[in-house]
Amino acid sequence: MTYLRRAAGLAAALTGTLAALLAPAAAQAAPADCRTSTTVPLDAEQARLQDARTTGFTERSGLGELPGGFPSALCEARNARQAERVVTAWGRTLWQAGLDRAQGRRPSGELPARDDRPLYWTRLAMTVQLARWQPRFGVDHAALRSRFEDASRGLDDGFDSARGVRRIFVSGFDPFGLDTEPRRANPSGSAVLQLHGQRITLADGSTAEVRAVVLPVRYGDFDGGIVERAFAPHLRPGRQSADLITSISQGYPGKFTLEEWAGRARSADPATDNVAALSGGTTQHPVDAPGLAPGPQFVRTTLPTDAMRAVQQPYPVLLNTFVTEIPAGATAPVFRPDGPTPGSRAVSGGGGGYLSNEVAYRSNRLRTILAPGLPGGHLHTPVLTGLPADPNLLTAPEFERNETAIGDEVRAILSAARL
Repeated sequence: MTYLRRAAGLAAALTGTLAALLAPAAAQAAPADCRTSTTVPLDAEQARLQDARTTGFTERSGLGELPGGFPSALCEARNARQAERVVTAWGRTLWQAGLDRAQGRRPSGELPARDDRPLYWTRLAMTVQLARWQPRFGVDHAALRSRFEDASRGLDDGFDSARGVRRIFVSGFDPFGLDTEPRRANPSGSAVLQLHGQRITLADGSTAEVRAVVLPVRYGDFDGGIVERAFAPHLRPGRQSADLITSISQGYPGKFTLEEWAGRARSADPATDNVAALSGGTTQHPVDAPGLAPGPQFVRTTLPTDAMRAVQQPYPVLLNTFVTEIPAGATAPVFRPDGPTPGSRAVSGGGGGYLSNEVAYRSNRLRTILAPGLPGGHLHTPVLTGLPADPNLLTAPEFERNETAIGDEVRAILSAARL
């Protein structure tokens, strides 16, 4: 809450009251010298906003006031420093609005409160507005977007400092696979939005505060170190240090899996990320991410998996020990049901060779350096099903029940941990 108050105060100081900033764009008089360009090219992710269903997630969720006011707020900035402050403040405000909505503190419009899609699509719409803004002073649009993304994903919203309260840090993901179904949600994102800032009772009776981030499904952001920026403050000693970390992503149909191993390699091609980028690696020819710091081929979980697997309803929770490797001295990949062999080259961890495996590897590689005794790992949720057959409908009772069940079980799994 401290960050939100600071963000709101900063935005108000720069551009008038927060209420004025959040008014619909049509009701605001933008400065006469404010320039925008509609010819700025959109990336593949932003281009999906041309589908009316995707903009419907903002319009029908109660978040429409944010993209309504953002352009005028940008236009009030008079130099690059003010621009940085505006995008940071508005990113934090969007993050808090998404949290308030997910946790029932904000009117949810026609869509269910726990739905992660409104935050995703609203953020994306605001990145388009930022890209189209053409101030008369020099700005680094890429750096401004990075600031906005970090703030709107929770990267600068840390733990409170209450004594005697343990700390659990988790990450979820944006929706993905949107070319084939733009209505898709990601239950990991929904679950962590519901948990952020909440206190849970652990199996030993102690209390833990949960803090979260929601990560993009984009290789470029991982190359730029977003995982390390998110997790490092909670792995170093200090007021923000965590007692347990875990990344969370959507995994397999009908079950949760705790991943025993995270592999170093990317090997998911021909699957693309949300901007249609490839990893450059396949099962036959795995690759390391550009600039990835040195580390082992596989990192093993240190989560209390036995305790966490005590939760078995409504979905079973399993320990996944599978990996794919290229054995020492060999050239062809081999599937191993019981973990890697000494000296092998990673092809994929239990979570595959995509970004869910990579977030587990990056965060836990960092853990082995900064906090080797800390419990850490990765949790895969079941696939979220139940979208309505009518492609024009955005939600359905079955979809909402499944999303709620997955989110509630994530909370139960974390609560079952023994620290």
